[in-house]
Formats: sequence, structure tokens, C-alpha cells
Amino acid sequence: MTATDRSIELINAAAQAAADKLAHDIIAYDVSDVLSITDAFLLASAPNDRQVKAIVDEIEERLNKELGAKPVRREGDREARWVLLDYVDIVVHVQHSEERVFYALERLWKDCPQLELPADAVATQGKAAEYAAQAAGAGDGDLS
Repeated sequence: MTATDRSIELINAAAQAAADKLAHDIIAYDVSDVLSITDAFLLASAPNDRQVKAIVDEIEERLNKELGAKPVRREGDREARWVLLDYVDIVVHVQHSEERVFYALERLWKDCPQLELPADAVATQGKAAEYAAQAAGAGDGDLS
């Protein structure tokens, strides 16, 4: 099974919204073959809590306004170190850069195919490609 067209549409819109708010290390995985609860994950990072919140707010507003999608769950808002937006079809993780390195979600999903993102969103990739490459090549290496 692969991610649905709706999931891809949501992922692309969320990635673009994150990039517009200067998120970095944006990457998406098709997790539909290994999880039955969602099709895709989007990961994005920011260097501070305020920017994490701004990215999350922009993603939520853009998906609602352009695609009529509202998250069924939003977690981590209070601390703004790792905010999760659950849209059922996709799950968006916006993490503070320190949490991104510590939890290394790329390592968990390294066997899942990466989804191609809009060119504007990947222009801010930064270390995402490096994280993904390290996760694919090293089972226990440090990603920092």
C-alpha cells in the first residue's frame, strides 16, 4: 500500500507551510506499509520554541484554509519543543532542533520511502538529507 493522493496533498501543503515559516530539515515518509493508523509523517525543525509554534500555527491554518483539513489531535503545544498534529491521513511532527537530534525519528522510519516534497520546501532542507542518510546507513550511529 502507498500513501493516498489526499495524504500526498496534505503532506505537500504542510511542507510548504512549514518552509514558508522558515522550518528546516523538512522531510516526509510514506509509513502506510508499516502503520495502519496513518499514511505519512512530516518532520520539520526550528531552532527555538517560538518558531516551533509559528510553524505549527501556519501548517494548521494553511491545511484548514486550503484543504478543509483540521487536526483531530494537537499535542505538545504548551512546551513547544515537539508539537504533533494528527490529521489521521498524515501526522506532522514539528520539533525543536535539539529534540530532533535526540529522538532521531529518521532512524525509526529509515526503511520507509521518503516522499518527494515541493521544491520550495526542500530548499530549506539543511540536515534532513544528512539525517536520513545516516539513519539508512547506521543502525546505532550518532546523528548529531
